[in-house]
Amino acid sequence: MNLFDLTGRTAIITGGNGGLGLAMGRGLAKAGANIAIWARDADKNAAARAELKALGSGEVITLACDIADENSIEAAMGATLEALGRVDICFANAGISGAGTAIPDITAEGWDHTMAINTRGAALVYKHVTRHMIARAKEGDAGGKLIATSSGQSIMGVNRSSDYAASKAALNGLTRAAAFELARHQITANALLFGFYETDITAKADPRFGEWMAKRIPLRRPGDHEGLEGLAVFFASSHSDYITGQCLPVDGGLCIS
Repeated sequence: MNLFDLTGRTAIITGGNGGLGLAMGRGLAKAGANIAIWARDADKNAAARAELKALGSGEVITLACDIADENSIEAAMGATLEALGRVDICFANAGISGAGTAIPDITAEGWDHTMAINTRGAALVYKHVTRHMIARAKEGDAGGKLIATSSGQSIMGVNRSSDYAASKAALNGLTRAAAFELARHQITANALLFGFYETDITAKADPRFGEWMAKRIPLRRPGDHEGLEGLAVFFASSHSDYITGQCLPVDGGLCIS
């Protein structure tokens, strides 16, 4: 018996065409889930679809979506339901690294852009996904999973990252509020506070940052993308049904160092 079979379940992954989102998507695909990737880059979307389709028996679709634009979110939700029929799981994963400015150099434009993607975007994705989940619940088909990609920076400090840290701390708050409000529909909400993983975003950082992080992480290494596969499947599966409102560090012990 496969304890983590997701056959017949449908998952949305925003920003799922690379990095952490694609790593989690690999696990979902191997578990048999249908997957809808919402992301902006058409070439990366096509490559991600081909990779995930080869890993499992579920359907995989990709949709152009800018989560800073609610009309784009609404259109992607409609297209997902038309193609796959239902949504059971939503990974609010899309995000940006922030403006990278020191506090005395904050601009309203930079701050607002980070919040628009990392916090407001996730909230608006949840808005449209949960409308569907709640409608299902009222018809006797209750349940749903909301999983947000947050960051260890939401609970600890890093230089020149105030907008990013604030956006992810707000995402943690959204997670707790969603968990409380939606529990009556058997919808759970959790956030994964990732530490240092090698991604396209971290590749753009000063190499000294990665060296500093490796020394600070108790396990003395970046996170491994392969390990995210099982993590994603667990939070997408029925085995996490009694876990909600949690903000779980996934960081090799970084937050306690």
